[in-house]
Amino acid sequence: MATINEYYDRLAAGYLFPEIAKRARAFSEKNPGVKLLKLGIGNSTEPLAPTVVAGLNLGADKLAKVETYTGYGDEQGDTRLRKAIAAEYAKLGANVADNEVFVSDGAKPDVGNIQSIFSPDCVVAVQDPAYPVYVDTNVIAGRGGKYDAARGCYDRMVYMPCTEENGFFPEVPTQKVDLIYICSPNNPTGAVATKEQLAKFVEYAKKNRAVIIFDSAYSQFIKDPALPRSIYEIPGAKECAIEISSFSKSAGFTGVRLGWTIVPMECVCENAAAGKLNAMWNRRQCTFFNGASNVVQEGGLAVLSEQGQKECKETIDHYMENARIIREGLSAIGLKVYGGVNAPYLWVKTPAGIKSWEFFDVLLSQAHVVTTPGAGFGPHGEGYIRVSAFGHRNDIIEAVDSVKKNLKI
Repeated sequence: MATINEYYDRLAAGYLFPEIAKRARAFSEKNPGVKLLKLGIGNSTEPLAPTVVAGLNLGADKLAKVETYTGYGDEQGDTRLRKAIAAEYAKLGANVADNEVFVSDGAKPDVGNIQSIFSPDCVVAVQDPAYPVYVDTNVIAGRGGKYDAARGCYDRMVYMPCTEENGFFPEVPTQKVDLIYICSPNNPTGAVATKEQLAKFVEYAKKNRAVIIFDSAYSQFIKDPALPRSIYEIPGAKECAIEISSFSKSAGFTGVRLGWTIVPMECVCENAAAGKLNAMWNRRQCTFFNGASNVVQEGGLAVLSEQGQKECKETIDHYMENARIIREGLSAIGLKVYGGVNAPYLWVKTPAGIKSWEFFDVLLSQAHVVTTPGAGFGPHGEGYIRVSAFGHRNDIIEAVDSVKKNLKI
């Protein structure tokens, strides 16, 4: 008799972003002709850089000729791209070998899939608030335990509070945990960890034979040279950390799909010696994955070329200028705004103690602006909204002006 995976039923509610879309759609149906101004989902909006488009075209052209046609590629990724990614880490002073790089169709699938190489009994710690995929995929795997609706959390998971008091970066757990999820620059708060803060987690992980899952999908948005773009800038991190990253936001590949995961040979855990985790992830990819698109990987190579990097930086600068406009505009009307300096997200405190979803509805009804309620990211997200800097410049200006003009609390 076939039975379902009962852990799906333990997910707290519908996925955050479809719920936002549902509410926005309902508003539009009741208010036909009203333009919605979207500052919610972090979806890139600007066109791909010319050099990147040329790379994608090259990939397609290769498939049109018998001399250059390729079928299945290596499950681990095109060797040229793996070497190019490793070279980018070398620029940061991080020694990453190309056989530690696994190219994929994006960071989000890898974040969800990486937990499959670890025991269902592992105790998971997440930053709170956290990107929902970290929590939900571990709940589905059976690591969450029961959901406590009153507290807004799962009883088997360890939540590491990110608050105004600690600058939205947590302290290391006070108990022993096995898997630690860290995102820097952080989605949703826009906070960026310092080297000193990451060093504490590396020390903790090595002491407790834990593994850090480090999400660096927004690392290219860091402007401050003192802030680390990779956890491998921290001595000893290769012994205890797996890093996952993406071309989605830095190169506009949200719909193109390309990312990578670094599983160092040195990385160990309680019952896995050096090389074991790398071998397990390799086996997982070879069994479940046929490799990223040949065409898209040519685009990835173009992104990492000197000209590609220059052009992509111009797009990143566009989004960060959007972030400045949002930050200054919302601050001007008395809202307390965090983030948006080294990250494309802004974390806005709701006024007068209003709940996150309530403030979402207020902004939607009064200013016709769509944001993301902080409560959807975990219990410590309550009392905040996330605002995204991804958008066309005119739309960003219009949305901020609408909030300034129409918001009444």
